[in-house]
Amino acid sequence: MKTDEKQTELADQPKNKNKRQNHQNYLVHDSSVDHKGRIPHRGSTGVWKASLFIIAIEFSERLSYYGIATSLVIYLTKVIRQDLKTEARNVNYWTGVTTLTPLLGGFLADAYLGRFSTVLASTIVYLLGLSLLTVSTLVPSLKACGAEITCDQPRKLHEALFFTAIYFISVRTGGHKPSLESFGADQFDDDHEEERKQKMSFFNWWNSGLCAGVIFGVTLIVFVQDHVGWGVSGVILTSVMAISLAIFLLGRPVYRFRAPLGSPLTPLLQVLVAAFRNRNLPYPPHPSHLYEHQSTDNSQGRFLSHTQKLKFLDKAAIMEETGNSSGKQSAWRLATITRVEELKLILNMIPIWMTSLPFGICVAQASTFFVKQCLTLDRKIGRSFIMPASSMFCVATAGMIVFVAIYDKLIVPILRRTTGNVRGMSILQRIGIGMVFSLMSMVVAALVERKRLDVIKDNPTKGSTEMSVFWLAPQFLIIGIADGLALVGLQEYFYDQVPDSMRSLGIAFYLSVNGAAHFISSLLITVVDRITKKSNGKSWFGEDLNSGRLDNFYWLIAAIVAVDLCVYVFLARRYSYKTLQKTRVAHCYHGDGNDKGRDAV
Repeated sequence: MKTDEKQTELADQPKNKNKRQNHQNYLVHDSSVDHKGRIPHRGSTGVWKASLFIIAIEFSERLSYYGIATSLVIYLTKVIRQDLKTEARNVNYWTGVTTLTPLLGGFLADAYLGRFSTVLASTIVYLLGLSLLTVSTLVPSLKACGAEITCDQPRKLHEALFFTAIYFISVRTGGHKPSLESFGADQFDDDHEEERKQKMSFFNWWNSGLCAGVIFGVTLIVFVQDHVGWGVSGVILTSVMAISLAIFLLGRPVYRFRAPLGSPLTPLLQVLVAAFRNRNLPYPPHPSHLYEHQSTDNSQGRFLSHTQKLKFLDKAAIMEETGNSSGKQSAWRLATITRVEELKLILNMIPIWMTSLPFGICVAQASTFFVKQCLTLDRKIGRSFIMPASSMFCVATAGMIVFVAIYDKLIVPILRRTTGNVRGMSILQRIGIGMVFSLMSMVVAALVERKRLDVIKDNPTKGSTEMSVFWLAPQFLIIGIADGLALVGLQEYFYDQVPDSMRSLGIAFYLSVNGAAHFISSLLITVVDRITKKSNGKSWFGEDLNSGRLDNFYWLIAAIVAVDLCVYVFLARRYSYKTLQKTRVAHCYHGDGNDKGRDAV
């Protein structure tokens, strides 16, 4: 009897083993948890059932942001009554803050708050900003001119409420942008083949949702602002954002969450301290003797290969002889070569980031002076319809979407066969070509503006209203193509080349290019205004476009980009991309010159 029971038990072992394996495959083992803190079930969490909720809130955010951003310069002109250079500076300041605050938002999301909590908190702040903006344009006692339709001097209370509202929105975007896309990507398990394929499609759908929000923002919302009222557009934006927040919260049971891991900057600081403390230790006879050790909890992530650049940092990975029998040393005294290489990655990015700024200055003109030019031209389509000035931004967005599709489906396959590069061309080559297109956009913009000023000179009575707004289509289209190359390239570069623990911050670095560029654009306007006033007695930025020389400003930016391109090409040709170790070995090299051995990892 006992023999029969034992044989039955042995026969059931393979079945039980298969059940355990199937159960393990049903769970997601990528360090994520479900909304109750448990290991997520693959069938009931993540992938498309979760990511569609996330794409919905990205659509509403882009709808609101571009509905405000592309019309901001018009609002400052028609309602706040600011002059040309003041309104351009204010738009640049606001856009700069909006695209620099992600540095703080990305850090807090990665280190302390988590991505879901960061998105949730920032969306609530966004709703407050939109609500305040709507109230300031609907309530008569808070409106710029009270019960009057127009006035020469708007109320100071309205100005204060308006700028408070848009900077609430600015701060919210700083928490949203670096967190939401990363949170969406977290819904797919990289170690599961099917989910890894779906993750590639996620980024395509993400971009589609984003662009759909942009197009509706610069057409439908801008049309309502021009023909119905700013207050009504505010109600629409606030309602859409509130609905999208509810949709985002409805998806909570199916999301996969990742806990924050602490400051990603601390390990980088530890490398600097360790390199300084070990500065007197001799270099090992071979780089393979530098210290590398696999973390038992896999917190180290992927292992990076040693590079020869910034060699002084390698001192941090030299283990000195100590009396400690366990051989362990403080992270502030000894760092792995992977940590050293992560710091090198960040330091090598700084020159690329700086040489990308002139490209951002070109992009800044599209939301300021390009839109101002539209206001001076004939925007009539057909017999009666007058196109909103901000809607010309659709040309740039459509140009970017069409070009990215052509680039991905036609150009990249051809380049792959030609160059052997899986991307078709390197990331920095793509960014560089985008910079060339941004230079072209400034040249075209200068020529078109010169043409517009000539039309005014020939017919001062009608001015440039006889000139179609579609004269500006080429410069919008070219800047859209430049975005499809350089902006997408910068996003890929800063996401791919940063350490794995800094992916949200990497997206923030990409956004900060535009942020810093808008501040520089404002500074450039101030400097040029003062110099031209002092030298000629007349500024390039008059009270309006017709009395200024905006074409000269475009030529100046084109010259800056041309010089910057030379520096960028020099840096890009010498750049070393992140490479992973093919074999991972833990080494211990002691500063006394003795190689204590190596352990296979």
